[in-house]
Amino acid sequence: MKSAKKATGHAGPAGIVMRIFLVWVIAAFLVYPNINMILGIFYKNGGFNADIFRKLFSSGRAMKAMRNSFVLALSMIVTVNITGTLLVFFTEYLEIRGAKILKLGYMSTLVYGGIILCTGYKYIYGARGIITKVLMTFSPGMNPAWFTGYGAVIFIMTFACTSNHIIFLTNAIRGIDYQTIEAARNLGASPLKIFLDVVFPVLKPTIFAVTILTFLTGLGAMSAPLIVGGTEFQTINPMIISFAQAPYSRDLASLMSVILGTATILFLVLLNRLEKKGNYISVSKVKSGLKKLKISNLPLNILMHLLAYFLFLIYVVPIVLVIIYSFSNSNAILSGNLNIKDLTIANYQNLLLSATAYRPLLISITYSISAAILAALLTVVVSRILHKSRDKLSPLLEYGMLIPWLLPNTMIAMGLMTAFDRPRLIMFNKVLIGTVYLLLIAYVIAKLPFCLRMIRASFFSVDKSLEEAAQSLGSGPLYAMIRVVLPIILPAVLSVIALSFNGGLAEYDMTAFLYHPLLRPLGPVIRSASDETASLNAQAMTFVYAVLLMIFSSITLYLVYGKKPAIKRHYT
Repeated sequence: MKSAKKATGHAGPAGIVMRIFLVWVIAAFLVYPNINMILGIFYKNGGFNADIFRKLFSSGRAMKAMRNSFVLALSMIVTVNITGTLLVFFTEYLEIRGAKILKLGYMSTLVYGGIILCTGYKYIYGARGIITKVLMTFSPGMNPAWFTGYGAVIFIMTFACTSNHIIFLTNAIRGIDYQTIEAARNLGASPLKIFLDVVFPVLKPTIFAVTILTFLTGLGAMSAPLIVGGTEFQTINPMIISFAQAPYSRDLASLMSVILGTATILFLVLLNRLEKKGNYISVSKVKSGLKKLKISNLPLNILMHLLAYFLFLIYVVPIVLVIIYSFSNSNAILSGNLNIKDLTIANYQNLLLSATAYRPLLISITYSISAAILAALLTVVVSRILHKSRDKLSPLLEYGMLIPWLLPNTMIAMGLMTAFDRPRLIMFNKVLIGTVYLLLIAYVIAKLPFCLRMIRASFFSVDKSLEEAAQSLGSGPLYAMIRVVLPIILPAVLSVIALSFNGGLAEYDMTAFLYHPLLRPLGPVIRSASDETASLNAQAMTFVYAVLLMIFSSITLYLVYGKKPAIKRHYT
């Protein structure tokens, strides 16, 4: 009977208790908050009420924000795909001099993104930015506040969202069979025909996948519209924050977050159906390493080199200037004039000596590492159940854990805020512990799908015979899990924790709703510093935070993806 239970994956008493706990977590923090929010929108005074739609359609700001979100998302499909594909082709497919240096610049979005990137771009391209001052020397009559609205938002989003291409499209190009290209070339096919008939079909699934991610990123854009969109170009998420701040418009904010979540789900369903209808199968069986294509046409070769290095400058110049600004005094930052005499380490000294400066960083580190560890532990348990069990509860756990992938962060935050009545808690000053827990829960929820996909995949590398041998020697399931399975999957778990920690340091979307004024994380602090009315000291500290976050991100990426990852080297 014992062996039969193991074979079918039936759970013992401890497993049943764990399953009940996980179902409660999903119901309490993933299902109930969102259902409660939806019911609160449409059911009032004991019955169904659709007046909220009239309120939405009569709000010019809300309708314009919704249109802008779709305009931005559709625009990004074009701009990000073109830019990201060019970046990968310059470094992986075409023979471009200095490709390794170019790639380092193109990969900067992996360590420099989110609200930090948007704030840095505003300081550099904004009215007092050094780029604007350079442009005004050539065109004195230009508007110094030119970097605002749709143009500024699409510019930032285009160059901030090519990281998926750098990661996924690079791997796809490296998987192309060069023998197929050689065969087509021997048959007289032109480089263009080879690309269209041989290369592009192999890349199509990856391009399709990153297109989905790009559209969803544009639809839920927050930082860029909030910081440089101005009054002309606000999207759904910034408008949700604006409406959520006032009690009389909070139901409108909830409805907009539901609409955003619904649009996300419908778009995913539509694209999945289109993807299934497409033919994305590569006919290549034998893999041969890809050799870069040399551009024989001299003018075209020069043009491609110029374009490659122009894009390199767009990526690198802001980072270089942010580092320089972090060592500049407040007056130099205000004027936008860089001088070696103005360089100082006072900003970094302030970070070490001033609680006002280092407190937000410590709070963000605490939130991020706590959420990363909790999310990883939770998904290890769920992945273990999904990997070992074939009971009827397993699909419920799997789909429940993937709910956050279908919902924008603002909807998650609005659901939690509505369900746990945070505004009332703040009013009666019963907040500190409750708000800390609530924001931590939001952080954990946002990381669940990523952790589940990565950690669950790691379980397939575990040799079942090792665990069976341990159990045959008398080890219980928990002991076998800790002593046999965990050491094998630990490198993947630590990698997931590192990447989750990295992604949560400057999180703003959910933090804007749920943080407590006495415990302000880094995201809201940086957002406040981007305002024109912010103090010079706050503006200077923004660049210090940016440099520190880039260092943290670089170390994390090296540990996870380096040639000899320290995490894997230590445990293998």
